[in-house]
Amino acid sequence: MRLLRRLSPDGAAGAGFVAAVGGFDGIHLGHRALIARARAQARSAQLTSMVLTFEPLPKEYLLAQQPPARLTNFRERWRVLEQDGPDVLCTLRFDERLRSLSAMDFTRMLVRGGVQQLVIGHDFRAGHRGQADAAWFAAQGPAEGLSVEVVPPVMAAGIRVGSGAIRDALAAGDLSRAASLLGRPYTMRGRVVQGEQLGRTLGFPTANLRLARRRTPMDGIFAVRLRGIAGESSSRDGVASLGTRPTVGGVQPLLEAHVFDFSGDLYGREIEVEFVARLREERRFDHIEAMVEQMHRDAAAARAVLAVR
Repeated sequence: MRLLRRLSPDGAAGAGFVAAVGGFDGIHLGHRALIARARAQARSAQLTSMVLTFEPLPKEYLLAQQPPARLTNFRERWRVLEQDGPDVLCTLRFDERLRSLSAMDFTRMLVRGGVQQLVIGHDFRAGHRGQADAAWFAAQGPAEGLSVEVVPPVMAAGIRVGSGAIRDALAAGDLSRAASLLGRPYTMRGRVVQGEQLGRTLGFPTANLRLARRRTPMDGIFAVRLRGIAGESSSRDGVASLGTRPTVGGVQPLLEAHVFDFSGDLYGREIEVEFVARLREERRFDHIEAMVEQMHRDAAAARAVLAVR
C-alpha cells in the first residue's frame, strides 16, 4: 500500500483511481464494505484502488473544542488497512481551504487528481457546510467525469454499523458489541515510550503508549492481550490502564500495559494492545498502598478472564 499526502494532476496521467472516500475512523464493517467495492471496481476496470481520507478528521477540525473520541489514530488505520486494504491510502490535510470548497469544486479536485470512480456511503456529505449528500454526488458526478456508487448501510447484530455506535459500545464497556461492529477486537497500537517508571518501583512494570489522539473512546482497567512483544508472533496476556492516572496527578490520557511473566525491554518497540474485557472504572486512591493492593486484584482478575477467553 502506497501513501499519498495530496491528490496530484499527475494521477490523471496514470491508470486512474477508484476511491472510497470518508473519515474511516475505526475501519469498521461499513468501511470494509466501501473498500471491498472500490477494490472490486478497480480490478474490473484495471484501475488503482484508493482510500481517500483526512487528517485531522473533519469533525475533529470542526469541533476543535470538544472533538469526538478517536477510535483509531493514523498509525492504527494504516496498520489495519495494509493487511487487506487498497493499493493507495491518500490522506488529505483537512483545513480551512479544504473545508471551504464547494461540492462541485471538491468533485473537480477529485477528477483532476485522477479519481475516475467514487465509492461513498449512504450518509456521505461533502462541500462547504456539508451542502451535498450522497444523492447529489450520484446525480452530479457523471457530468464531471466521475462515476459514483453509493453503498447502503451495513447491519451487524441488528445495529447499523457506524463509528458513533462503536464509540457508544466502548464507552459502555461493551467490548463484544464493539468487536461485532468492527469485525475484529478493538485494539490500540503505538511505540513504547519512557515513562516515570513508577510501575516498576511498585512491582508492576508497564509498557507506556502515547495515544496520538485528543480523546479516547473509553477508560478504565482492562484484561488485554499484547502483540509485538520481543519479536514474537503470538500474543501475551496482561492487564492495562487506559486513562489519566488520577492517583498520581496525571492529566494526559495514557495507555499503560503490564505484560504478565515478562521482564524484557520494550522501549521503542511498536506493540498492539487488544482489549478483551473491562474490569472496572478508573478511580483515584487516597494513597499508593491502596492502589497497589487494587493492582494485584486487577492482575488476578485479568488472568482469570483471559484463561477462559
